[in-house]
Amino acid sequence: MAISEKLIVALDVANLNYAYRLVGQLEDFVQTFKIGSQFFTSFGPAAIRMLLEKQKRIFLDLKFHDIPNTVACAAEAATELCVDMFNVHAAGGAAMMHAAAEAAKLKAEQLGVNKPLVLGVTVLTSIEEKQFQRDFETTRKLIDQVSYFAELAQRSGLDGVVASPREIDVIRKVCGGDFVIVTPSVRPVWAVKNNQRRVMTPAEAIERGANYIVVGRPIYASPNPKEAVVKIFQEIEKA
Repeated sequence: MAISEKLIVALDVANLNYAYRLVGQLEDFVQTFKIGSQFFTSFGPAAIRMLLEKQKRIFLDLKFHDIPNTVACAAEAATELCVDMFNVHAAGGAAMMHAAAEAAKLKAEQLGVNKPLVLGVTVLTSIEEKQFQRDFETTRKLIDQVSYFAELAQRSGLDGVVASPREIDVIRKVCGGDFVIVTPSVRPVWAVKNNQRRVMTPAEAIERGANYIVVGRPIYASPNPKEAVVKIFQEIEKA
């Protein structure tokens, strides 16, 4: 996989025109963009069409979490939008994840399109160990929960997971080398952490075995987004 394919740029912005300009600035460098809850809620399928018109890959980051039938319908809708990957919360359970995977597969076959990758969200990267144990009233270690969710996602038919780079090693050990790992909570050495907690640099995440890294604010909030992307690629090259 080329270096440019490993980076997913998060379009976590509130302005469609700015997003369009940003994609235009980066289209010669970046292959995949992430559309999250804020952007999709504001602009809907128009956000998807904007990227499809530019022949870009799309990670639809809506973290579906509902009863199996509802999530299956959402998976069908995501597949109809021709996104390349989307995610569901692993906490929704095996039946829900299996329903999402099967619905995406069947809908892709009906449409004659490539099936999107279906990813399970493990534990949000804004959560630290003490908060995890306090909020969920458990003595279990956060990394053990991530490992459990990853294994459950794989057994349920998902293609991979979304997890912080700190958990890559244990996920690879449990799920093997073919399981896709997408890592947010990646911050270049020159960037601030913001709300992310379990953070690593692009080079560290790739070295550990991430298939894709997701970076948002260090790029879209930069006065020179193109330069920010180039600097991230330079960090990845070190891996």
